[in-house]
Amino acid sequence: MSGSLWGLGGAVWGPAAALAQVVMIDLVLAGDNAVAVGMAASGLPASQRRKVILSGLGAAVALRIGLALLATRLLSLIGLTFAGGLLLLWVCWKSWRELRAQAAARRAQTAPPAKTFAQAFAQIFIADLSMSLDNVLAVAGAAINHPWVLVFGLLLSIVLMGVAANAIAHALHKLPWVAYVGVAIVLYVALHMIWAGYRDTVIDLHKVGAYNAAMPGWLDIGPGEIARRAGPK
Repeated sequence: MSGSLWGLGGAVWGPAAALAQVVMIDLVLAGDNAVAVGMAASGLPASQRRKVILSGLGAAVALRIGLALLATRLLSLIGLTFAGGLLLLWVCWKSWRELRAQAAARRAQTAPPAKTFAQAFAQIFIADLSMSLDNVLAVAGAAINHPWVLVFGLLLSIVLMGVAANAIAHALHKLPWVAYVGVAIVLYVALHMIWAGYRDTVIDLHKVGAYNAAMPGWLDIGPGEIARRAGPK
């Protein structure tokens, strides 16, 4: 009797624990994604802002469903997170250039450079692609044995992103200085993805010994990090 109860408890708590991890991951990553989307949309008139955010959400849905279907393969691809970080770094650089151009226009008391719907959507799509990789990899790692948890997590991330992105775009349009905070957030996420992706690549290529020998001790890759990387495979 006790054995069957233990088995039932494991069957319940396993998915529940995975779901809790996925919700926490979504709460963290969806906010970063919303900042990137909101920044890209903030340069548009209010009439186009909502349309480009909705278009970005559509792209995010398609990207995350497609990536989720390939989740187990994505987890084994070498350098994928690193590449996603580089893409996000481009989004950050593009946003920084736009902010500088807008600031120069305000100082000269001229109209800021016009931003088209296509330009905003391109930025959102690149940010979606990069952050969808990060989100799907993180969620898949937590829910790899529970497909329904994976689906729920991806849908939740899209809903959270859509609600937050619209509010952020409105705030950035009213308070331009907040955009610099947004750039700093996106830059941090990009650099974190690049650094984490680089360390994962070192592990995947079995170069941990050479890496640890070249790096100071506090940057060493330990057994726990190696086990985490190997775990979902």
